[in-house]
Amino acid sequence: MASSSHGHKHSNGLYTFSSRPRPVDSSSKCREPSSERTQYNYGNIMYDRRVVRGNTHAQHILPTTAQPDPAETQKQMIKKRAAARKQAWKQWRLRTPEALQGRKHIDVQTELYLEELSDHIVSTHAECQTDAFLDKPSTPLFIPAKSGKDVGTQIEEGELFDFDREVQPVLEVLVGKTVEQALLEVMEEEELACLKAQQRAFEELRHNELAEVERLQEQERRHSEEKERRVAQQKEVLKKERETAEKIAARAYTQQYLADLIPAVFTSLRNHGYFYDPVEKDIEMNFFPWLMAEVNNTLEKRYIAREMLDGHLHAIQWCLLNCSGF
Repeated sequence: MASSSHGHKHSNGLYTFSSRPRPVDSSSKCREPSSERTQYNYGNIMYDRRVVRGNTHAQHILPTTAQPDPAETQKQMIKKRAAARKQAWKQWRLRTPEALQGRKHIDVQTELYLEELSDHIVSTHAECQTDAFLDKPSTPLFIPAKSGKDVGTQIEEGELFDFDREVQPVLEVLVGKTVEQALLEVMEEEELACLKAQQRAFEELRHNELAEVERLQEQERRHSEEKERRVAQQKEVLKKERETAEKIAARAYTQQYLADLIPAVFTSLRNHGYFYDPVEKDIEMNFFPWLMAEVNNTLEKRYIAREMLDGHLHAIQWCLLNCSGF
C-alpha cells in the first residue's frame, strides 16, 4: 500500500503538513541480509527536506511551485553581462609594460587638482535634535464638486507658437553639442595615438636598455671567468713552487741525514764483524784456537809429570820412613 505526503502553505503564511496513513509492514523476527532489504518511503517529517529547521525569521522560503521573478532574473543577467564586459575590457586594453629588474610602477594622479589619498576614511560625528510630535493638522474644509459649464477659446495657427523661430535655439544646441562631441572624439583619438607612440618609444628604449644590460652582464661574466682562470693559474704556480720548495728541503734533509748515517752504518757493521781483515780473521779463527790447544796440552803434560814426580817422591819418602823405623 503506497503512502503519500504533501505540504500546503496558506495565504496567511502558515505551513501545514499531512501524510496519508498506511499499515505497518510485517517484518520477520530474523534480520534479513542487506541485499534483500526493502527500501521504504518513510512518512516522518523529520526526514522531509521541505521542512525548514532552525531560525526562520531571516529566511525567505518560496513554495515548491513558485516561479522566479522575471525582473530579478533580468537584473542578474545584466550584472553578469556587465561583469563579463568589464573582464573582457581588462583583458584587451593596452597595459603598461612590466617594470625592469630593480624598479617598480607607482600610481600617479593625472587629475587637474591633486587630492590626498589615504587608506583611512575621514569620518565625522554629527548630532541632531528632532522636534516634538506635532499636533494633528486640522481637517481640510469640504469643497463641493465643480458645477457649471466650461467654455473654450479657439487659437489659430501661428498665434502662440512659431516652429521655425522656436526650433532655432534647439538646433543650435544640438549642432554645437554634436560638433563638441566630435572634437572631443578627435582629440581622444589623437591622445591615444600619442600614447601609443610614447609606448612604442618607451618599449624601444626598454629593449635597448635590456640589450645594454645583457651586454654588460656578458662582459662581467667574461671578466669573472678570466679572473677565476688567473686565480687558478696563480694557485697552480704557488702549489708548484711549494712542492718544489718541499722537495728541495726534503733533499737537503736527506743529504744531511745520510752524510752522518753512512759512516755510522759502516762503523756498526764493522763492529759487528761484517767487515774484517782476512789475516786477522784467520789468526783469530785458526791460529789462536790451535795455539790455545797446544798450550793446554803442554800444561796438561807438565801437570801429569809433576803429579807423577810427587807420587814417586811420596813413595820414596814413605819407604825411607818405614826403613828407618826398623
